[in-house]
Amino acid sequence: MTALTRMAGVAACALTLSAPAGRALDLSAMSATEKDAFGDAVRSYLLENPEVILEAVDLLEQQQQQAEAARDDALVEANMQELQDDGYSWVGGNPDGDITLVEFMDYRCGYCRRAAPEIEALLQSDKNIRLVVKEFPILGEASVISARFALAARLVAGDDAYEEIHNALIALPSEPNEVALRRLAQGMSLDADAILAKMEDPAVTEQLQRTRALAQTLSISGTPTFVLEGEMLRGYLPADQMRIMIEEIRDQRS
Repeated sequence: MTALTRMAGVAACALTLSAPAGRALDLSAMSATEKDAFGDAVRSYLLENPEVILEAVDLLEQQQQQAEAARDDALVEANMQELQDDGYSWVGGNPDGDITLVEFMDYRCGYCRRAAPEIEALLQSDKNIRLVVKEFPILGEASVISARFALAARLVAGDDAYEEIHNALIALPSEPNEVALRRLAQGMSLDADAILAKMEDPAVTEQLQRTRALAQTLSISGTPTFVLEGEMLRGYLPADQMRIMIEEIRDQRS
């Protein structure tokens, strides 16, 4: 339903209230003359009460937001296992934390880069948060190369190496070409040749495919997208806002 349709509907409802008791408003039963008169009445009503238009638009937006939130909640609930415990995504923070924060991220995404220090600050200030990182490269070849390199580093050298590479890639100012990636690996005393050779490993491809499929199921098309326990958070959020939401979740549980 468009905003214009709802505006007309609000006006029509208001006019219906003034109709004789027991007489329903039936446009199809009106003659041409009656329809013209009704149209003039609607126009007059809107001109005399322009605030109705803003009220109708606000109501429409609220209804759409509520419908979208309800849909997101249902999608998250149906896919909670794959979100929080898929068996392949890297888990940071406190693996046994009482709050799980899932992030769909892309290393070349400006808002993901902006969110990185906020997430770190959140994890440092609250030692009971479990972070699940979903590699979701959607911004082109450089994004895919970065994600593959990070996942390959984890396969070759383990979780600690992945975390180091992850933090370095999210701050990498240059393009992730072979020279830059070798420099990153060597700076961390990692085997650059082994990591580069592992980037096309089927395990890396499978992880990226599974994450993309999950994102499609959840109607996620942008980064960063967070799932905080059962709530979908689309877009960048500062640490302070996340802290407030986390406190509310814990309060509800107590």
